[in-house]
Amino acid sequence: MLKIDALDVSIESVNVLRGVALSVAARQFAGLIGRNGAGKTTLLRSVMGLLPWSRGAIEFEGRSLRGMPAHGRARLGIGYMPEDRRLVPQLTVEENVLLPAWATGSKDFGRRLAGIYRRIPEVAHLAKQRALQLSGGQQKLVALARALMCGTTLLLLDEPFEGVAPVLALRLAEVIAQLKQEGLSVIVAGSDVSYSRALLDVVFTIDRGAIIS
Repeated sequence: MLKIDALDVSIESVNVLRGVALSVAARQFAGLIGRNGAGKTTLLRSVMGLLPWSRGAIEFEGRSLRGMPAHGRARLGIGYMPEDRRLVPQLTVEENVLLPAWATGSKDFGRRLAGIYRRIPEVAHLAKQRALQLSGGQQKLVALARALMCGTTLLLLDEPFEGVAPVLALRLAEVIAQLKQEGLSVIVAGSDVSYSRALLDVVFTIDRGAIIS
């Protein structure tokens, strides 16, 4: 499904990722574990096309992603939930969830939206509220819903449980567990795996920009 080989990524002349190599199979749940600054976010952003890489390769379902813009990767079925949510404050919850569909020109956004609302009814209840009115935990749920709008095959979840109250963290874990039953591949990045340990098929540990185990 996803194969990363000898990946080097630099940000403003600082080498952040060094020779990263890993693979995630179809229907596999992978943990990407490391302390703050270890390179987790940089790796996910590189897969999503938000950062260029200087050396190495990223392939998705046998296809090279080099040079492909983020919206092109979204069209392939890759969804991304950033650590800081990145919701548009003045838009409603539903408008935020639909943003990937508008960016990719998706024709079946109505069906996708209905499916997301079935999975996460809390988001349906918040649909008409503006994003700026939400709590941090609610924003995490909406960010996950937005990732699901295009993430039909692979989801990249960056620190989904960080800064969330325990009750909402457990709810997020429940939703993510449902995705495993539906056959999606998921990478969950975080400083620990306490909420997702039971779901993970494989765990990669990253430190100082390199996979160490």
